[in-house]
Amino acid sequence: MQHPLISILVPFKNTESYIGTCLKSILAQSYTNWELIIVDDHSNDSSYHIVNTFAKQDRRITLLKNSGQGIIAALRTAFNVCNGTFITRMDSDDVMTKNKLNVLATNLLKHGKQHIALGLVHYFAEHGIKEGYKNYEIWLNNLTKTGANYTEIYKECVIPSPCWMVYKEDFIACGAFTPNTYPEDYDLAFRFYKHQLKPIPCNDTIHEWRDYSSRTSRTDRHYAENHFIPLKVNYFLELDYIKTKTLIVWGAGQKGKIIAKLLIEKNINFEWICDNPKKIGHNIYGKVLKPLSTLEHIKYTQSIVTVANKTEQSNILNTLKALEKTPLKDYVFFC
Repeated sequence: MQHPLISILVPFKNTESYIGTCLKSILAQSYTNWELIIVDDHSNDSSYHIVNTFAKQDRRITLLKNSGQGIIAALRTAFNVCNGTFITRMDSDDVMTKNKLNVLATNLLKHGKQHIALGLVHYFAEHGIKEGYKNYEIWLNNLTKTGANYTEIYKECVIPSPCWMVYKEDFIACGAFTPNTYPEDYDLAFRFYKHQLKPIPCNDTIHEWRDYSSRTSRTDRHYAENHFIPLKVNYFLELDYIKTKTLIVWGAGQKGKIIAKLLIEKNINFEWICDNPKKIGHNIYGKVLKPLSTLEHIKYTQSIVTVANKTEQSNILNTLKALEKTPLKDYVFFC
């Protein structure tokens, strides 16, 4: 087997409690031909000194300071000096399984360029994982097992930041870390999708994902819901919106209203439907809410489903299947 150099890119900020464990998991990898480019994003705890100790002991570790501000700038700083044939990311508060790099590199070598190697994830936390995170883990892993990640890309991020590996050439073609768009991991997943990097199915757990109350994805304003919805709408209109079909917004809850408002601002015509008799017939933002039966009278439709309730989602999916609708082409779930 070939052993190309893998560049592992890691931004960090104030993760002194976890970064040592993270680095030890990288040093313990069965695949040894790697370089770690790790960038301090202006930490004010002991994180930098912890990393510096490791860097002095292993020449494969390069420690830098962020030349800008934030995760994207830190990643850009790392990518500008990396030398690997393969590019991957890691979060400084998580843990690699011992075979992570080997699994990803082996799959990427087997399938070649224009592919993205993925793996299964496992959430862990000191006081146990909440139901929402466990459900996300199950959902994400089921997609990854079959390589069907893109089919539900508008629900949530289907390619998390620390769980992919690609050829450097493909990464550059996708724009690398050039866009200043948050959430950066979700934006990158959409760009992988846009450039048709094919997900490689995988059944191996490669990443231990730590959850805790001060994790960046929980606290940073860049990862708030109001950043996710415009990102989804913009990519949907660019990549999957079919202008010759009647666009349907399904659901009039908070998320449905935000999406409807965004579409109106972009001058995108659509029909708005729901199954709540108290809302049907109401005029919101100049659009009259219509009943579900409206679908029966429109032959060519494409639906954005904004209903969050899982039971209702299942009923909607059954309705769409009965109408012989297919994912992406005829409908997308935004939650």
